[in-house]
This record gives sequence, C-alpha cells and structure tokens, in this order.
Amino acid sequence: MNSVHNNLLLQIMFLYMFIQSNLSLPTKQTVILALKTQQISSGSLPKAPNKLSFHHNVSLTVSVAVGTPPQTVTMVLDTGSELSWLHCKKTPNTPSAFDPLHSSSYSSIPCSSPTCTTRTRDFTVPVSCDPKKLCHAILSYADASSAEGNLASDTFRIGNSGLPGTVFGCMDMFSSSNTEEDSKTTGLIGMNRGSLSFVTQMGFPKFSYCISGRDSSGVLLFGDASLPWLRPLNYTPMIQISTPLPYFDRVAYTVQLEGIKVSGKLLSLPKSVFVPDHTGAGQTMVDSGTQFTFLLGPVYTALKNEFMRQTRGVLRVLNDPNFVFQGAMDLCYLVELSRTSLPPLPTVSLVFRGAEMGVSAERLMYRVPGMVRGGDGVHCFTFGNSDLLGIEAYVIGHHHQQNVWMEFDLAKSRVGLAEVRCDLASQRLGVAE
Repeated sequence: MNSVHNNLLLQIMFLYMFIQSNLSLPTKQTVILALKTQQISSGSLPKAPNKLSFHHNVSLTVSVAVGTPPQTVTMVLDTGSELSWLHCKKTPNTPSAFDPLHSSSYSSIPCSSPTCTTRTRDFTVPVSCDPKKLCHAILSYADASSAEGNLASDTFRIGNSGLPGTVFGCMDMFSSSNTEEDSKTTGLIGMNRGSLSFVTQMGFPKFSYCISGRDSSGVLLFGDASLPWLRPLNYTPMIQISTPLPYFDRVAYTVQLEGIKVSGKLLSLPKSVFVPDHTGAGQTMVDSGTQFTFLLGPVYTALKNEFMRQTRGVLRVLNDPNFVFQGAMDLCYLVELSRTSLPPLPTVSLVFRGAEMGVSAERLMYRVPGMVRGGDGVHCFTFGNSDLLGIEAYVIGHHHQQNVWMEFDLAKSRVGLAEVRCDLASQRLGVAE
C-alpha cells in the first residue's frame, strides 16, 4: 500500500552481496542486500538510473537486474502489494524505465493465459484484453495514484539468483498528483502472500529486513536468518480466514493487535475493537509500503487522548483545527527550533498476540519539513486516524519498524519481531559502509 504524499524525499540504495556460509538453505541460498537511506531535497535529485526518488512518504527501495542483458531497475519494497511492476519505455530516452525491446527474455502475457485471470486485490479494475490481445491491467493505490499497462514476464536477478519467467506489470500510463516525481521512479516490488507476489514467485520460505533510524543503514535478507547474535524473535501468528470477505485482504501480512499501552498503561478499550468485523473491516496489516501507523477512529482517539494527558506540560499542542498532517494526523506540537532533541516522551507499545512493538523517543514524532510557526517547528504524532483516510484497517507502517528485526515466515505463517540495532546488524553481516 503506498501511503499519502508529503514533501520529504528519501532514497534507499541496495548493494548486493551473496552469503554462502551458515546462512544457506537446503534448496536456496540466502541473499543479503545492504540498505542505505539518504535524505535528499527535491532540488538535488540524482539522475543515475540505478537511484530512485519517491514522493509517497519515505519509501524502501531495492535495486534488481531485469531482462537479458540485465537492466538495473529500482523498485519500492511493498509488503502490502502483490503484483510487481515497472515503468516501461514507450518512447526513447525515457528516464528511470525498463526497456522491454532490449530484453531477449521479455514476453508479453496474452489475455488467453491463465495468469491473466489470476485473482488479485491489486486489480481494482478487472483485467481486460487490449487491441493486441494482450493482458491489460490497471493498479490503484491509497494515495490516488494508479498505473496501467500489460502483464509480462522476464528474468529477475537477486544477487546470484536468476528467476526466469517472473510475472510483473509493464506499465506505460500513470496518474498521480506529482507526475514530475513519479516520472523518476522505476516501479514497485510486491511482497505480500499472493501467488503473483515477488517473494512467492522466488520461492523463498521467509524474508527479513531491518531498518535503521540511526545512521541510515539497514539490511534486507531473502531466506533463513540463522544468525547467532540475533535476539530470539517473538512471533505473532498471521491471521488467516477461509471465507472471502469484502474488506479483508487475505494475502496481506495480517496479525492480531490486542491492545495499546502508553508508558505501560493499557488503554481501556474492549478487545472487540481490534477484531475484524463480519465484513472483514478492522484487520491489522504490517505494511512496508506505508510510512506511519494508522488506527481505526475509536482506538486512535483513545491513544491520542492518553498521550496528550501524559505529555501535558512537556509538549505544546499546535491548536490549529485547519492543519491535519497527511490528512489523517491531527495531533501536532510546537517545538522550539533551538532544541537539539525532543523532551522525554512516554513509550507507546503495540501489543500483538505473542509479541509487542515498542515505539519511543524520536519515532513518536515527525518533524514536518519546511513548516515553521514563529520560532517553532511543527512535529506531528506518528500515529494517524485511518478513518480519515477511508481505510477500514489498522496499518503498521515502516517508521515504527525501525530498529526492529522483522521476519516474515511464510512457511509457518507468522511474523517475528526482535528489537535490534539495525546499523550494527548491517555491520555484522558485512554490508554496512
């Protein structure tokens, strides 16, 4: 799921490495990719084709090689989407795009193919046949952007592993509120549990990532993370249902949120508010394609009120009813520009079945870029109201996954969490600069 626009651009570049020691699997070798984040201004965007700027908040991106001979493309890592897609060249000299005409292994998928009729929630509009009898698809996202083009297949390479015949969308039409920035993006890599997702097509039973909020480093790992220094993971089971429901995404990484604590105090809410209703609305999804965390209205209001109560006299509330950051975050504060750090803040803990995720210090606040009120900067609480976005779900964004080892175990249908210094994890794996 792509999240709502803001003016911050962040670039994440992956450097490939291949580990063949005690990280190997019986049938596949583990692939480790180094992660580097770099905050850039819109006026200094790099033009190299293997670098990506992306305006849908802060996004995680991975560089892979596609086609024969290989073309380097950079794709947003999205655990909330199924179908991967690339900007495909329609005219010469198109920047940051994949050129299918220069790949001998590229193949268009006809609309008569069973792949064309594979059901995925990514297709908000049913697939159709174009005039050339090719499979035509339209993808839409929560930020109102969309991509349109044909389904195709080609060879994708991760590390030393090549996967021929990988299905993806070769998109040549786009709609967005920021066309200039979108023209520089290369695509999206879908990582949910659907049959067309990249991780499913690769055949790895699990993958992990660790995002550093300290020194802009991190790591993405495909395969088994048998790392002796990694703390024991606390696992929470993925919630699965057999009956299709209109508002329940059955291929998302859905876990069960059971409560929220503020400085150890559990919010006084019935557990029923965290359980999906008869329509499927109210599931809790772990989504790397969304920056912040969004909660259904009643839970968001309870958290907001308790956080305000515990920070009274510590933080100054921005009393401006006309300002709602990203359309869903209405709790913002004024912080003196002269301050080099925020005052001590209460820890917010998301309580899952079998595991907890603590959110503390700077991860609780986000400085709104370029917004100054007098001598103050504006910092907003990093939890939002999903009701204001029209999303019938709880969404755990990657901002709150910083310095948490996140393992997605598809074989055992569970998500593992462990607090870890992600910059140190990268160094131990030999992928930090």
